[in-house]
Amino acid sequence: MVNIFDYYDYRKFLRDSYEEMHSKDVKFSYRFIQNKTGIDPGFLVKVFNGQKSLPEKAIPRFIKLLKLDERQSDYFTNLVFYGRAKSDIQKKNYFEKLISYKEPKCKVVETDLYEFYSKWYYTAIRELIGIHPFSGDFEELAGLLVPQITVSEAREGVELLERLGLISKDQNGRYNQTDRFITTGDKCRKNATQTFHKETILLASNALERIPQERRDISTITATLSADGFSKLKNKMTEFRNEILKIVQEEKNATGVYHLNFQLFPISKILQD
Repeated sequence: MVNIFDYYDYRKFLRDSYEEMHSKDVKFSYRFIQNKTGIDPGFLVKVFNGQKSLPEKAIPRFIKLLKLDERQSDYFTNLVFYGRAKSDIQKKNYFEKLISYKEPKCKVVETDLYEFYSKWYYTAIRELIGIHPFSGDFEELAGLLVPQITVSEAREGVELLERLGLISKDQNGRYNQTDRFITTGDKCRKNATQTFHKETILLASNALERIPQERRDISTITATLSADGFSKLKNKMTEFRNEILKIVQEEKNATGVYHLNFQLFPISKILQD
């Protein structure tokens, strides 16, 4: 499947999309594209070959033709503008916009590793090991977490992480992360992370009293939304999560482990038109 977010060249994306769709349905031809977009087949070939640029007015037509969702449409629009940019400043601005849609490479935690998300402190221990030297002092490790866990819980967490291959011990006896980022696979996302989300939401609630205000940021927005508005907010949250991961990825001197929770849910029944 052609994934638009893998491309920095809109011409290659259009060419690959055409080839994929044409292989599935021969009716998806240059003539078909002309009927839908008004772009002459000869001109389209020149666009594919880099001899011509896609006209700005044709962008929404191709978005409709390729049935791109809102996030994909925004990326495609910036992709075309990036390809049409003349100055270095324009290219830099559009390239930075494209980068904001990219997800950092993560190790996927498959279904058989869902136990990792059964306790909030398993993820916390793994992140702490990434920034703090740990060679087996479980009492110190337990005391570094907020709220503090027991020594046996710290030991249990390290043993689990090691068994799942998420941390490993080097020749000097120090534990290290085996991958910088991890994510859940689609198959286990719902069931595996449900308990984890419940625990982190509870941690956030307790943080209101436990953590000084200057060391936390907790806020709430109550708003009315349509189905379309709800979809837009979900897409924005996805983009923001990716931006957060890029900031984390660029950190060189981290001094603590943080939870950043996202919650968007209805507090009323959905009214029918």
